[in-house]
Amino acid sequence: QVQLVESGGGLVQPGGSLRLSCAASGITFSWYAMGWYRQAPGKQRELVAGITRGGTTNYADSVKGRFVISRDNAKNTVYLQMNSLKPEDTAVYSCNAKRVPAEDWGQGTQVTVSS
Repeated sequence: QVQLVESGGGLVQPGGSLRLSCAASGITFSWYAMGWYRQAPGKQRELVAGITRGGTTNYADSVKGRFVISRDNAKNTVYLQMNSLKPEDTAVYSCNAKRVPAEDWGQGTQVTVSS
């Protein structure tokens, strides 16, 4: 049974930082591409950042230079370091594990950027 458990969300002031973690179980983690997505109220879910099995990363234009995705295969965990946070980063952030045709999602963690 696949489980993806996110943690690290919360309330932060504009300009602050948060580090999200997603711990995976039930999969051979190193075989999977991992991603972070977010969904704000009234908006569609969007890809924030992705990392391939080999460590190649990609980012949404809106977060380039501010967010960093990384993975630790020994800990079955993917991270999202978020810096210089803005109110428009407020959303539920979800972890995704993909190995075609399989795809799994975590429950999500709320990130709120507000003063």
